[in-house]
Parts: sequence; C-alpha cells; structure tokens
Amino acid sequence: MSQLAPLPTLTPDTEEVLQTGEPTSAHIVKTDPGENAAAKVLEARIYGTPLEALCGHVWVPSRDPKQLPLCEQCKSIYEMYRAFNDGLNEQPEE
Repeated sequence: MSQLAPLPTLTPDTEEVLQTGEPTSAHIVKTDPGENAAAKVLEARIYGTPLEALCGHVWVPSRDPKQLPLCEQCKSIYEMYRAFNDGLNEQPEE
C-alpha cells in the first residue's frame, strides 16, 4: 500500500488596491448568506470601511451608484451565479 503525499497549502496572492479619485463604474458588493447588500453598503459609507465587489475590486463607497454605469465584470459574474442557482429553492413538479 503506498502513501499519498499531503497536498500543499495554497495561499492566494491577492493585493487590495483601494480606488482613489472619482469612481468610473458601480460595482455589485460581495455578500455572505443572510447579509443585506444595501445595509452593508450603507454601513461602509458611514464608517468608511472598504468593500469587495464580485469582480474583486476593493473600494470605500462614497457616491450614489445609480449615477454610474454598472461594472461589466460584476454584471457577468452575477448573471452566471443567477443562471447556476435558478430554481434551486423551487419544489420539483410531481
């Protein structure tokens, strides 16, 4: 019987770069199950804490996102998530 070598621990190499200057697009905020995105954004605006978007962009919200075009990468990720999760909470037909 041969022994398998343990898998290496992978640590993602990420760099948080906060947006400075005027934002160029509105992003969709990443939320955990049960979290309210609007409440999370409001809290971040009040306390000045950074948020992470679906696309990985990190920023501190300061403007009304309705005044900006939606980030295409966030939109694409959200639409893919919706497509994979459509109907998961529905009861099957008998």
